[in-house]
Parts: sequence; C-alpha cells; structure tokens
Amino acid sequence: MVVPDVRGHASQHMIDARKAEFEGLAEAIGLEIVFSEIIKVREIKPATFIGGGHTETLAARVKADKIEVLLVDASLTAIQQRNLETETSAKVLDRTALILEIFGERAATREGVLQVELAHLNYQKGRLVRSWTHLERQRGSGGTGFMGGPGETQIESDRRQIMDRIVLLEDRLEKVKKTRAQQRQQRGGTPIVALVGYTNAGKSSLFNALTGAGVFAKDLLFATLDTTVRKLQLPHGREVMLSDTVGFVADLPTDLVAAFRATLEEVLDADVILHARDIANPDHVAQAHDVLKVLADLGVSPETTPVIEVWNKIDLVGPDATVGIVPAGKVAGVVQASAVTGQGIDELKLTIEKALGEKSRTYHVHVPHTAGGDIGWLHSHAEIISRDEPTEQGSGFIVRVEPRHKAAFLERFNGRFESSDA
Repeated sequence: MVVPDVRGHASQHMIDARKAEFEGLAEAIGLEIVFSEIIKVREIKPATFIGGGHTETLAARVKADKIEVLLVDASLTAIQQRNLETETSAKVLDRTALILEIFGERAATREGVLQVELAHLNYQKGRLVRSWTHLERQRGSGGTGFMGGPGETQIESDRRQIMDRIVLLEDRLEKVKKTRAQQRQQRGGTPIVALVGYTNAGKSSLFNALTGAGVFAKDLLFATLDTTVRKLQLPHGREVMLSDTVGFVADLPTDLVAAFRATLEEVLDADVILHARDIANPDHVAQAHDVLKVLADLGVSPETTPVIEVWNKIDLVGPDATVGIVPAGKVAGVVQASAVTGQGIDELKLTIEKALGEKSRTYHVHVPHTAGGDIGWLHSHAEIISRDEPTEQGSGFIVRVEPRHKAAFLERFNGRFESSDA
C-alpha cells in the first residue's frame, strides 16, 4: 500500500497517523499487507498521481512480491487508476474504493445494502475500466465489491444499466426516508439525541452503556453501519430517543455521505448531538475536526443544535492526559467517560438533560373539543407532561416543545397558550 505525502505542512505525527489508519482500513476487510510506505509527492501527476520513478519502483515491488492489489491513500481519477494498473499489473484501489469495499462487507440490513450499492454505482459510473464485478454480481450471485472480475465489456450497455439501477435505488431509498419520517412522527415530541464520532471512537459501546442495549461493539473500523435507536430515560424521568450512527472518517467519500443521508436524517433532526472522541488516540484532535466537517456538510451546526463532547476511553489514559485538551468547536458541555468502566455515564445523562432543558420550553395550552387535529399535533410534535380535567370549553395541556417544533407550535396555537417556564 502507498500513502502519498502531498501535504507539505503536515507533521511526521500526522503522516504516521494517516498511514496507521489506512493500514487499519485494509486490515478491516482481511487484506494481508505485504508492504506499506509513505511516498513524498512534490507534484501530483495527471497520468499516474505519483511520478514516473515512483511508479517504476512500485511496479518492480509488485512483481517481486506477487502483489495482487495496490492500495493508494488518495482520491485517484479514473485515468490515474487505469494507468497505475497498466504500469504495475495490479488492481488499484484508492481511498474511496477501499472505504466502499469495507462498507460493502459491513452492510447487514436491506437498507444498508441499498445505500452501499448506490455509493458503489455513483463511484463506478465514471470509471468504466478493468473490472465490473458489481454489475456481474448483480446479474448473478449478488454482493458488492471491486476486486476481481471478468474485465471490461459492453461499456455503453453497462453505463445504461448503472444509470437505471441508480434511479431504482434512489427511488427505494426515498421510500426509506419517508418511512423514517413516519417513524419519527410516531415518536411524538420525544427528543432525539444522536451519537456521532470518528469510526472506532467507541460510539456503540457508549450507546450500550447508556441504554443497556446489546448493539454490536468491537474494536473495528466501521463496526456500525445501520442506525440503531433506543429509548433512554434521563435522571429526572424524561425519555429521549438515542440514535447510534455510522462512524465518520477523514475524507469520507461524498457519494457515501449522500447515499447514507436517509440514515443520517437522525442527526439532522437531533435535539442534542453527542460527539464521541477517542481521547486515547494520539490523533483525536484531527479526528474531531474531521467529524465536524462531515456534520457541516450535512448542514448541522453547533449554533443551532447543542453538541456535547464525550471524551471516551478515559480509562486508557493517565490522570493528567486531558490537561490542555480543548473542545473541537462550540459545545454545550464536555464529559470525560469510559464506556467500559461506566465512568462519567451518569454525568453524561445529566448533561444531556441540562442541554435539552436549556433549549426546550414548557407551555400551558388550551384546545377546544372541536379541535381534535390540534390534540393529534401535540401528541406528534410535543411532549405532553400533563392534561387538565376537561371543561365545556375544552382541555388544557402542559406540553414541552423542542426548538425544532417551536415555530410551528407558536403559529398553530397563537393566542391559546401561555409559558409555563419559571
């Protein structure tokens, strides 16, 4: 595998961390690493990304060690990939292709498979080179991937098949999006708390520690692909829906973010976001900023959605290890925690409760007997704390309204409510 250093300002630590992560990505799908080296790239070559001398050296290494797959930690154009394959006689996967390959193996649910396939096809449609294993497997045994295959055939026919398949998948995922929206409506006004973080930051372990759920949690890159939602009761009795999401990574492929957008709707609709940071990872600062970048790409901002940083795996570092560490952005709180020992979990629940309390408002609202639709709206969009005894004029409710529903509430119940907040 090759890790190009094209960042002239990057420290050796950053380069080494990137190399270690890329090796982890390769190992995540069971590839045996024959060699791994950093190549300094002064100027990106349009034909092969790296220079001719490096290409010749790689070709000799590939031949001598009988290497079948060459991984390059960069985003290659179709021409660069094809030329490197021609020069080295090895199958070349760039960073995007490798991540897609991992997702292809990890997808467990029907929805996850659809999302990964869509990302694969969007990546492949401009790369009609060498192998079309994905299409061949669609015709035959099923599955997704890049490695191996029958070679390039019927390019125009394949291109039409790809576009037709993309339209079909987008239609199916749109239906998934609508189903998720209906599920969120059925939760009523229950607040949503979304867990996000760099892959392998321990999100699923935190999820289990908070909820007692048995979600798959392992020291594995991209262990979680399919969003899991569970109820979580906060210290003073309030219930929230906690959502575990797919892990982020540096240079996460745009097509992949787009394909998983239906899943990531939970993050977009969240009332509070828990940003899990693996504080024991030497590169946790850069990882945290990569997560914030993906959130920003999704349209999520700490200015509108409270973010609580969870400094996870605190049990793996010394007592003074967090001195000097600062949050990666604007936060509503910082909690040092360990999903393994349970340290900080109770404090985290209190911090979630506080963040929700600062954002939500409580109202006493009157609903006439003739306005059954308003009662339905309250059940769907607010948390009903109590209900008064009905009178001839109607019923009174004390409700808690989250920020995302406040404008709609004020417009719908204009003149029929008063604030119950102290």
